[in-house]
Amino acid sequence: MITELGHYALVLALVLALAQSVIPLVGAQRNLRPWMALAQPAAVGQFFLLGLSFLALVHAYVVSDFSVAAVYENSHSAQPLIYKVAAAWGNHEGSLLLWVLILGFFGALVAAFGNNLPLRLKSRVLAVQAMISTGFLVFMLLTSNPFARLGQAPLEGRQLNPMLQDPGLAFHPPMLYLGYVGLSMSFSFAIAALLEGSVDAAWARWVRPWTLLSWTTLTCGIVLGSRWAYYELGWGGWWYWDPVENASFMPWLIATALLHSAIVVEKRDSLKAWTILLAILGFAFSMLGTFLVRSGVITSVHAFAQDPARGIFILALLAIAIGGSLSLFAWRAPILKPGGFFAPISREGSLVLNNLLLAVLAATVLFGTLAPLILNVMNLGTISVGPPYFQTVFVPIAMPLVLIAAIGPFLGWKRGDLPGALQRLAAAGIAAAIAIGFAWYMADGASFMALAGMALAAWLFIGTLIEWAGRVKLGGSLGASWSRAIRLPRSAYGMTLAHAGLAVAIVGMTGSIAWKQEKVAVLHVGQSIEVGDTSYRLDDIRKVTVDNYLADRATIVASQNGQLLALLTPERRQYLVPSPPTTESAIHSNFARDVYVVVGEPDGQGGWTVRIYVEPLVLWIWLGGGLMALGGVVSLTDRRYRVGAPSKMLARKSEVAARA
Repeated sequence: MITELGHYALVLALVLALAQSVIPLVGAQRNLRPWMALAQPAAVGQFFLLGLSFLALVHAYVVSDFSVAAVYENSHSAQPLIYKVAAAWGNHEGSLLLWVLILGFFGALVAAFGNNLPLRLKSRVLAVQAMISTGFLVFMLLTSNPFARLGQAPLEGRQLNPMLQDPGLAFHPPMLYLGYVGLSMSFSFAIAALLEGSVDAAWARWVRPWTLLSWTTLTCGIVLGSRWAYYELGWGGWWYWDPVENASFMPWLIATALLHSAIVVEKRDSLKAWTILLAILGFAFSMLGTFLVRSGVITSVHAFAQDPARGIFILALLAIAIGGSLSLFAWRAPILKPGGFFAPISREGSLVLNNLLLAVLAATVLFGTLAPLILNVMNLGTISVGPPYFQTVFVPIAMPLVLIAAIGPFLGWKRGDLPGALQRLAAAGIAAAIAIGFAWYMADGASFMALAGMALAAWLFIGTLIEWAGRVKLGGSLGASWSRAIRLPRSAYGMTLAHAGLAVAIVGMTGSIAWKQEKVAVLHVGQSIEVGDTSYRLDDIRKVTVDNYLADRATIVASQNGQLLALLTPERRQYLVPSPPTTESAIHSNFARDVYVVVGEPDGQGGWTVRIYVEPLVLWIWLGGGLMALGGVVSLTDRRYRVGAPSKMLARKSEVAARA
């Protein structure tokens, strides 16, 4: 009964989404206030129905209702409760329902907290958002119904993919989807602005918090996914440029550019058309990621490989949504008159260059992701595009981006003083030189890219601190500096944290790539191997039973100069439902390095394959990512984002003017 209720709620949500798509849009065009006002309760009602549907699906997983096809395919009665709940979105159908639920969530947020928005703009935004929901609801009900029943209920399910039975699954996908789908809100604002033919500072103030929320959650999702891949997949790496990883990274790059571009619109009334285009492209890349994950054109542990017919449906949605929006942009963009002009050397100029580099980086990732697929479809051969391509092409483009990130905040609006900015960054330059020397000494020599990475990280981190110190005039009166620090907008602190976090993450990326050590050996109990200055001895290996799997659990003693460093217990697991064995790494972390151990297959003669990785500074990657996300959260608490612009009175005046 509850399952049918969830299905009916999904159908009703589609009906409400259709009404929300059409009636407020017509009302905005004809200036019919009651029709426009319908958007708000429709958005809230749609979210309520989608929430009801999603809870019904979760209930089916919790009670192990194997008459539901999706539950049978992705759950098992012996799974721990957390994985039964997480399995609700650990598959194509359930994740699609979560996607649409988040679409409805953002629409409901605008309806509930968008009181400062002019009614006409608000109704158009909610109508566009509902159009997106309509497309995905139709797709779900026609091809991917999460409540589809089996003719005869099996006694037991097939279980969730063992690799996904990890606490990270409970947080990584929802956080990633909040970022993905959040870009739909920026897209809806962009389309509404094109329909109105108006983009101004107030529009930029309205769109920035939604973009910032999306960027923050997308950052969290990428960081959590990277961490999950690092400890769960057992290969000792944190990023492989997998197509599905790239599918989340490309929208993040565009969202970063959009955030910076919206600042220029708000502060200087410039880059209007460029900002609108970035909002469209950000959601386009999110849609592309949806296609890659669900079309079956790629094979990945992250992907939901399905019938290609579903991919064709999503491709059609992609063509309609993005093709239509770009056509509207081509038609309406010329009426978006540019604002004030600025010199190339200025704050605006640095942000423009920042945006161009981010766009080029996204294009680079897009080419590396799609080229093998396109060549394969056209029968032109098979190629593999992996880390060597991205490290060779992506990194050199990203380097000037980091350089500019430290310089830009020291340049004035409209016209800047580059020599003066560089003079104020002298300490950052000295720090970069010290970082090069220290890295060279500690590693007994290093590659150019490793030294450049450490130098850029020091440059950006110290430059960010100097910029903050300049804002509060640190070095003068301590009381006056404290007063300025308290009054400093939270968005300024958010920028400081985000830039500092990027610098910290660069340290981790550089160290883990440049100075990583690894060794693979077959060990019998009591035997040891040496990696660097550390000895690793296989002390014991025994069988254990835990929840819904059996495991061979090894005990490996790591020691330095006869002193115990760590006891590591990696596992080789076999789940109760027949599936390939999986590995569970054991990691000993500190700020200097990770010791990462994986136990593999036995050799049949009493020996076990043991893989050991020494990962210098890798922990800094996630610390930096966490700082960046914290910066986004701090910025979101800025009062200017909560109040919005303009005030309610100005919004009413706008409506009166529209009716006149």
